[in-house]
This record gives sequence, structure tokens and C-alpha cells, in this order.
Amino acid sequence: MNAVTWAQRERIIGLLAAASSDPAIRAVVVTATGRGFCAGADLGDAPARVPAPGDVARTIRLGAQRLIGAVLDCEKPVIAAVNGTAAGIGAHLAFACDLVLAAEGARFIEVFVRRGLVPDGGGAYLLPRLIGPQRAKELMFFGDALPAQEAARLGLVNRVVPADALEKTAREWSGRLATGPTRALALTKHLINTSLDADRATSFAAEATSQELNMATRDAREGVASFLERRTPRFEGG
Repeated sequence: MNAVTWAQRERIIGLLAAASSDPAIRAVVVTATGRGFCAGADLGDAPARVPAPGDVARTIRLGAQRLIGAVLDCEKPVIAAVNGTAAGIGAHLAFACDLVLAAEGARFIEVFVRRGLVPDGGGAYLLPRLIGPQRAKELMFFGDALPAQEAARLGLVNRVVPADALEKTAREWSGRLATGPTRALALTKHLINTSLDADRATSFAAEATSQELNMATRDAREGVASFLERRTPRFEGG
């Protein structure tokens, strides 16, 4: 069920960082093989010794929170293609992505309460911003499985598709993003992600700065030129 091990987490973080810095990579898809998307953290991967004061907080900061931060901070659009159950940090990994596709049989579970644990991996940050505090509390207090269609109704999922269409749809969406204006998309992602923690003046100032930066890119010049010339733009990602 793809429970996240230390090695898997570090590999995903490294791949996301590489995607940000590589001009040839213009979109990212996070998906999985097998029956599940991600069953959460691999609890068997934890150290056997009794943790000293500060150990748990440090583990969360350097582990689950780094993983979610890597998705949120990736400079390329990130699509989650959720093929099955996404539980715990697996659900938060999906919710941190910019767009979420889910197979009809997928489920999202805030499993922490079932284990007597506090949600981590940014869940208490992400969910209230996506669906409001009351819905977030319901999911986190009860830990009930949320079917894909209900997740879509709440706004946690962009689209639910048949299982055999998930990969095709993810490729279509990532292909469209990969031919888009990469820097403009990165700046747009940053504006949206930071707007929820900023006042209007700060958001407006960030918007103006982003537009200033973007207008210096080749893609912005191509976009304006193609409009004036009445043709389809050819974005190169720069």
C-alpha cells in the first residue's frame, strides 16, 4: 500500500527539487502502483528506542513536513493521480499537490485519530484552507474514509475518473501544463499558495511584483506577440 519509508520520502523530495531546477521538466505527476496510493508513514521504519524530548518534533520537521513543503514549494505544477487509498501523510501528500485526480475507487482517510495520534504532515494547515475548519475537524476527529466522489464534492479533488482512465487523464493534464508558460505557472502557484496567509495589501504587492518578473520572460513576450499576430502561442518554458 506504499507506506512511506525514510528512503522513499528522501527520493521524492530530491525528485521535486530536481524538477524545480531542471528547465526540461515542466510538470510533475505523483502517483503509485498497486492497490493503494499511500497508506501513510511506515511505522515499522521508526527507530526502536524510546524517543528523547525533542526527537519526535525534529522527526516531523525533517520528515513529513519537509515532504509536504517540497510539493508546495516545487516550482513546477504538481498533479496527484490517486489510484487507491490515500491515508494519513498519503492524503496530505495528495492535498498538497496543485491538482488532484482520483480513480473512482480511491479513498482519503485522516487515519491519525484511529492510532491516537495528532495529524502531521501539514494536515491541520492544508485541510482548513481547502474545505474550512468545520469540515476539517469532522474528517480529523472521526477518521472516516472519504470516497473520491465525496472528496470531489468538498473540493479536495479536481476530478474523479474511472480507474482505467486515471493514467491517461494525468498524462493529458501534465501534457497541457508542460506546453504552458512555465514561469508564469510557477509565479501563479506561489501567489495562490501564499495568498491564504497574507492580507490584501501584501497579496496585491506580490501580484504586481510577479507580473513585473514574468514580463521579462520569453514566454510572456511570445504570449503577447501571438495575441497580436492572431496565432497559437509556442511557449518554451523560459
